[in-house]
Amino acid sequence: MRGNFAAIVLVLVGIFFLLTNLGYVNISLMQILKTWWPVILIAVGISMFVMPDSHKK
Repeated sequence: MRGNFAAIVLVLVGIFFLLTNLGYVNISLMQILKTWWPVILIAVGISMFVMPDSHKK
């Protein structure tokens, strides 16, 4: 599941950059990161907590 999460994030980021380059979205990525970086950390922490670690036996 961890690989799927990373793939989905990469696809979403790619779609965001494509829409920005095409002019459909007029949002600065740096402004979003300055505002929402704590939420990103929380989401990463929750995903690490919820998803089981495949290396443990």
